[in-house]
Amino acid sequence: MERQVCRKIAFRLLPFLVICYFLSFLDRVNVSYAELTMSVDLGFSASVYGWGAGIFFVGYALFEVPSNILLHRFGARRWIARIMISWGIISACLSLVDSAFSFYALRFLLGFAEAGFFPGIIYYLSRWFPAAWRARIVGSFMIALPLSSVLGAPVSSVILGVDHFGLAGWQWLFILEGVPTVLMGVVVLLVLPDGPGDASWLKSDERQWLQETLATEEAAADHGSIEEALFSGRVWALCFVYLAIVVGLYGFTFWIPQITKGLGGLSNAEAILITVLPNALAAAVLVIWGRRSDDSGERVGHLAWPALLGGALFAAAGATSDRPLVSYVLLCSGFLASFAAFPVFWTLPMAILGGSGAAAGIALINSIGNLGGFLGPVIIGEVKDLTGSYGAGLAVVGGFVAMAGVLTLALARITSSWKSEIRAGQA
Repeated sequence: MERQVCRKIAFRLLPFLVICYFLSFLDRVNVSYAELTMSVDLGFSASVYGWGAGIFFVGYALFEVPSNILLHRFGARRWIARIMISWGIISACLSLVDSAFSFYALRFLLGFAEAGFFPGIIYYLSRWFPAAWRARIVGSFMIALPLSSVLGAPVSSVILGVDHFGLAGWQWLFILEGVPTVLMGVVVLLVLPDGPGDASWLKSDERQWLQETLATEEAAADHGSIEEALFSGRVWALCFVYLAIVVGLYGFTFWIPQITKGLGGLSNAEAILITVLPNALAAAVLVIWGRRSDDSGERVGHLAWPALLGGALFAAAGATSDRPLVSYVLLCSGFLASFAAFPVFWTLPMAILGGSGAAAGIALINSIGNLGGFLGPVIIGEVKDLTGSYGAGLAVVGGFVAMAGVLTLALARITSSWKSEIRAGQA
């Protein structure tokens, strides 16, 4: 029954949710492609771009927890549709940027509008899948991140060369990648079920089994209320683990086109397309590592060791910046290693949070953690302006990612019940 129900739900929901997240991440990071010509047109320095890329996460963090609480109250269908429609409109409006101030303002508003989407989906998936399936399900859902580069990079490269009706290629990029999000938001409003009770495609015995299984797991959760989740020491510790990993993800994502272009003297199109390979490999890593963690039932090591390895590889890439090919291989390897930690990470809060506490706690973790998306781009941009090289910035970013691994191992050791609780949540 478990295999039958979970596979049916995955087949019905995941492809649709992956498309939504694909659009989310593309609208979030397409500024990294637009920057190749936008900064030249508008006279932006590396620091201006770094702050503009990162300030998204300030707006994102401010509205994250309230947004997820509202999703819990109003239901996933209506709230996720609201999020997508509003962020799609603002993303398209980035085509109107004409100064550093307008760039910062629209990126801030974009983060504010998108707040709650990712933690909302993580919470939504926890309402559909038992604990033993969650690493592979989250990993499959997060395929959208690398796919946004695998598919988005060549499309963005083509759009960047468009110059019609008095608009530059980077302006068309924001418009043509923002409008589909608005349309998909309308589709979400029409078709997304709020929960298993609304899924007409589940048989009555399947629905009953699922609801009973999830209710049993939720009853075992430590933090079932909003207050318990928001003031939990373990939840806050997970916030900082996630923040450290996210510094690496967004430091890489927002700067990889510029770094690769500088290392090899590539054209804009070549710099964009060369980002496809690491992201294509990342899609496989997410699924394989998430399934491996589910099959073994082990979480802490599957999170800590990839983070430690990823941090070391980022630092090594910075130290070899004078050897372009070696640095590129190390940089991509660091990205793959640290990226593997993501689906495993989200099994930890899912195991200790339930009810409205899950909505609030997951949002808090994502809110604080995604401030790493502000730090990563800013660190690399500021260090690049100061030193004229990306090397030192990559080393700092690598230190953050490695810290996530160290903190995870420390928490597992200090909190004697950590591993037993996580494993109990998978039983």
